[in-house]
Amino acid sequence: MSLRHPSLATRLVLASLLTLVLSLPLAGIGLSRHFQTTTTEAFDQRLESLLRVVIAGLAWDDAAGQLVQQRTLGEPRFTRVFSGWYWQVSDGGAQTLASRSLWDQRLATVDRREVLLRDIQGPRDASLRVIERDIRLAPLASPLHVAVAISREPLDTELARFDRLVALSLTGLGALLLAALALQVHWGLAPLRRLRRGLRRVEDGDAERLDTRLPAELSRLATAMNGVLERDRRLMTHARHAAGNLAHALKTPVSTLTTLADGVEEPRRTRLRNELARIDSAVHHHLARATAAGDAGLAPRITVGEVLAPIIEGLGRLAQRRGIALHAELPAPLYLRMDAQDLQELIGNLLDNALRWAETRVQLSGGQEAGGVWLAVEDDGPGMNAAQRQAAMARGSRLDERRSENGLGLAIVEDLTELHGGRLTLDEAPSGGLRARLWLAGSALKETS
Repeated sequence: MSLRHPSLATRLVLASLLTLVLSLPLAGIGLSRHFQTTTTEAFDQRLESLLRVVIAGLAWDDAAGQLVQQRTLGEPRFTRVFSGWYWQVSDGGAQTLASRSLWDQRLATVDRREVLLRDIQGPRDASLRVIERDIRLAPLASPLHVAVAISREPLDTELARFDRLVALSLTGLGALLLAALALQVHWGLAPLRRLRRGLRRVEDGDAERLDTRLPAELSRLATAMNGVLERDRRLMTHARHAAGNLAHALKTPVSTLTTLADGVEEPRRTRLRNELARIDSAVHHHLARATAAGDAGLAPRITVGEVLAPIIEGLGRLAQRRGIALHAELPAPLYLRMDAQDLQELIGNLLDNALRWAETRVQLSGGQEAGGVWLAVEDDGPGMNAAQRQAAMARGSRLDERRSENGLGLAIVEDLTELHGGRLTLDEAPSGGLRARLWLAGSALKETS
């Protein structure tokens, strides 16, 4: 899969992942801010209640000439030194009253008539949440500043715990949603995978039509594609029949002209026969290309050994009459996706050329290689040098001009091979003769259980 052109499933999963990555953190931030606000408000309300209790217990002792706290606040941490719970009352001068927990320390306050809530640093650099305000107490002429402070540690701990809980919960929710979305995408794209498998079966020749038992959106597409496939098959069948009819229609006039040429005196007779041979070779060449090209896209899967068996049997009898041994060694099973007639024409031509030149033996072998099928035909004849092999691949050439009257030649074999994505090479056989090696790319299919 290309990163520049990801699959539909990858696109959908990435879009879902991007949505989760953007939305879940925003939801977490919103939840955290809301919890922080509500928890801090509850904490401040508790501070305000303690402030009222402290103010309600304040009194002026005329006998002692000092401020006193007449009530017990009901919280022992106000009496434990540096406990984090403090209160303080001051007139800005000599009159100062503080909780025992402050010991010899004092809170940094701000004179304010209204209620003020803020965070300060307290004894031992502890973070405190303080509430403070000014009040008037008879018979004092100056206002008193009252402050109550509580350590922020419980509040901060609760906020941090909630943040961790939200982060873990949203992470788990994101993973669960992503897995659910992946399953949804997998299930939703299942019909497309079925359609793709159907196309592969049609390409491999295992089926002629696509299954239309699909969702409505894809069923119409599969039906339309089946119509196209059926029309293509009719066109290919018509083209093959037309090519065959054309070959038969031209065969008789060419044979007649060849016979008439026998009555012409030399050297015009030789020239006429050569031109007629060229016409016959060109017609067969292009007709063979036309019939093969029609099936290049929708050819069925064939078994190489079964398709070539009649060719091997027929040419084997011909080889026996010539005193030549024809051996075939093809592994079973060996599959190709191409028209059987094309394969028979390819190998038949190569075997026929090999039998013309062989002295005692012709060998046909094959196997699988690099995702394709290779087939080789060897003979023990005189062979060909590099220049002769190159010339033999030229269009219209034949391996034996003396014996062959109108064969297709190796050029058409090469053309048919290229139509099926393969290649043809000629080199020297181990016996010294010629070896023609045919390789068909991407068509090899292994038998599946």
